[in-house]
Amino acid sequence: MSTENVAIIGDQREVTCVALKILLPGAMASILSLESTAAILPQSPGNSGTVDVGFPVPKYYQEYATQDGNPVPTTGRLLLLLPPNFDSRRVWPILIVTATKDRGHTSPSDAPWYRAAAAAEGWIVVATDATVRPRKDSVGWRLALLAAGLDVVHHDWPKSAQWPVAFAGISGGAKCAQWVGAILAQTHSLNIRGFFLSGINEDQMPEALKTNPAPPGFLRMPIWISSGINDRIATPSQEQQVKASLVRTGFQNVRLSRFSGDHEVNRADLQSALKWFREQGHF
Repeated sequence: MSTENVAIIGDQREVTCVALKILLPGAMASILSLESTAAILPQSPGNSGTVDVGFPVPKYYQEYATQDGNPVPTTGRLLLLLPPNFDSRRVWPILIVTATKDRGHTSPSDAPWYRAAAAAEGWIVVATDATVRPRKDSVGWRLALLAAGLDVVHHDWPKSAQWPVAFAGISGGAKCAQWVGAILAQTHSLNIRGFFLSGINEDQMPEALKTNPAPPGFLRMPIWISSGINDRIATPSQEQQVKASLVRTGFQNVRLSRFSGDHEVNRADLQSALKWFREQGHF
């Protein structure tokens, strides 16, 4: 599935500072700008359970995404994989997918790996991207497009702003999920309830929390590390080290599971994690 074995980009201090300056007032500005626009998401999605739409990226998110010399993403892509009997008037937890950093991968292209387990547990899978490729697939690029896409979801399905959210990724996507989750936790804009980290060979959370100090309750966040016993990219010993690092950082609720497999997203592990997040969060 993935052959990537590189750490997520180094120094994120500038990214974080810009994130908090843009995402906090930006989210409110986006909501206000969307109030006069027609809904993009269907109120009654079709039987396929898939919503794949384009959306305009507001200017302030464009400016954030264009750091590192990236092109201007004027249009985003929002992919939603919905569970059976979805009804936007009810409460549905959201699983946000961040892609591995292997060439050619995007969060929407990785999202189907998570679909079966999410559907079985009644979760929505959400993934975002732009319609242009970045020069540098950075945390800032992914964060800007995710925030813009979530603004659309919250506008069109108003109750979704309070729905529980978990982040998931494999390999570099797991590392990116740590950064994105830590930054967004600072904005208090999401009801974050967990992290699913698969095939992760290096813990990025300590570095992320240096510039994004953990808000109250964040260190009680349930974190599930999923490890393939035959994984040569993120070896079992490396994933044990990731768990130890998270515990040293202060996280109080970290699980490490082993499955018979390689560098992949394991459906049974993911389904167990999503069930566990519900139990821990009482939702």
